[in-house]
Amino acid sequence: MIDPAQPLLLRGHTWHGRKGAVRNAFRYGVDYVLIDAEAPLRTPRLFGRNRRALAAIHDRDHGGAPGRGRGAAWVREVLRERGLPQPARLRLLAQPRLLGHVFNPVSFWLCEDDRGRLFCVVAEVTNTFGDRHSYLCHHDDLAAIDGDLPLAADKVMHVSPFQPRTGGYRFRFDIRDDHVGIRIDYGPAGEGVIATLTGPFVPLTTARLLGATLRRPLGSLRVLALIHWQAFKLWWKGAAYRPRPEPPRHEVSR
Repeated sequence: MIDPAQPLLLRGHTWHGRKGAVRNAFRYGVDYVLIDAEAPLRTPRLFGRNRRALAAIHDRDHGGAPGRGRGAAWVREVLRERGLPQPARLRLLAQPRLLGHVFNPVSFWLCEDDRGRLFCVVAEVTNTFGDRHSYLCHHDDLAAIDGDLPLAADKVMHVSPFQPRTGGYRFRFDIRDDHVGIRIDYGPAGEGVIATLTGPFVPLTTARLLGATLRRPLGSLRVLALIHWQAFKLWWKGAAYRPRPEPPRHEVSR
């Protein structure tokens, strides 16, 4: 049983593979943290929850527009408006701020019932233009999400200028006490991307936080740099560039 007061560190890897005529693939290490979004936390001294620290998770960064988020209250409001049950436990899987800077291409709100079953995931997608849209992922009958069956959502927000906005996502979430396995398959016919996030969970301690910071000292600045490096490679290979359209009017879709 997970101690709700103990944040977890995901020593993860993300892999992206582009489909279609212009192919590209990469695999990078990445560090996420998993926290109970509402319970009091027992955190290392260098990790902050809504306070300044070496690494931190702030409500204003999640649950709503970037920098104006409302955290768990926003998620509960979204579920209530759509007639979905309120979670007994609500957790957030996200890359933390590092030295005050944060950029999460995608974060995940995990909604669990009173038996500890994951019944809904809110995938919070942010692009490099400052837009954000969240995809509500659940089975029609609210069956447990275990990674066996994909959860579909129409793509409505522009993410990469080298991919169309049309098409749909197929999400798979295999999230356990000791590891995570997330796969996002996007693609209209003949195009698209497969993206994964995998790795083990370990308790977040000061030593592990320092170790992650030394391995990847630039945090989300590194993530942004790598995104732009891959974009340059696609441009160099001749991938078609698509201008940014207007962002979606609604914050959430399914």
